[in-house]
Amino acid sequence: MMSLLVFKEKLKRIYGKYSLYLIPLVKFIVGFLTAWLINTNIGFMEELGGPFVPILFGLVASFLPYGVTAFLAGLLVLAHASQVSMEVTMILFVFMLVVMMLYYGFHPGDGYLLLLTPMMFFFHLPYVVPLIVGLSGSLVSIVPVCCGVCIYYIILYLQQNAGVLAGSSLPEMAERFIRIVQDVFGNELMWVMAAAFAAAVLVVFIIKNLSVDYSWSIAIIAGVIVQLAIIFIGDMRFNLPVSAGSMIIGILLSVLAALVYQFFVFAVDYTRTEYLQYEDDEYYYYVKAVPKIAVSAPDVKVQKIYSRKNMRRERKD
Repeated sequence: MMSLLVFKEKLKRIYGKYSLYLIPLVKFIVGFLTAWLINTNIGFMEELGGPFVPILFGLVASFLPYGVTAFLAGLLVLAHASQVSMEVTMILFVFMLVVMMLYYGFHPGDGYLLLLTPMMFFFHLPYVVPLIVGLSGSLVSIVPVCCGVCIYYIILYLQQNAGVLAGSSLPEMAERFIRIVQDVFGNELMWVMAAAFAAAVLVVFIIKNLSVDYSWSIAIIAGVIVQLAIIFIGDMRFNLPVSAGSMIIGILLSVLAALVYQFFVFAVDYTRTEYLQYEDDEYYYYVKAVPKIAVSAPDVKVQKIYSRKNMRRERKD
């Protein structure tokens, strides 16, 4: 345990010293993965499917806020969708306008969630998103998380139905438009997952702010239970295509990732909790103080100690 705490303090010092370079590096990685995942799953436009596009996208993203990167990723999705169906492109355009309005109207600082949420779905670790967001975000963060869920399932719909959409036999554009809207926004799994994520963020946020010991750990477990309960109810109601095995593995890995995040962000020692009381002319104040766990890396110096005999031998030599 002590070695992990020392490692944590070393990481904090490295980040504080090199944050000017680490922040653009993280943005580059996020941008590169975003473009790579989009091209891998819906790379219908050959001009944008080359291996240098994700690298260029990452380089541009390293200098931009996450909200602007999410906007550019939306344009990339629209470019690929235009090669499949103009109706899908129009629906995506309207949806992304709504997402941008919600994003800038509520909490622009959560733009990374529009990228992180679908990315975690592609990496089969989606259940960690509401846990981390509930621990470190706010209730307003529910909006970009749910939008990120919808973005993933829209991309998945494009991937699975590209051939049908490109060769649609419906004669009227209005009929094709209505059919696509029904298919995209009538996806029960998408809405069940959005509801599960929103409820998990709410539960984790409320519990982690309670004045109880181990509130963050309890919040993580409660968030997992809420997600499982809502997905289970949705499966009973709509017969969702959810693999129980992959879901359990994803849940376990998500809990592990959330606990690691808790260790690096909220490591406290409940055994040294203090209860303090203050008062002024109008109020009594009862304060619960829980100290953080912080250690400093050992500074080991090796010093040679010479005896008189050794000093005489060295002088003779």
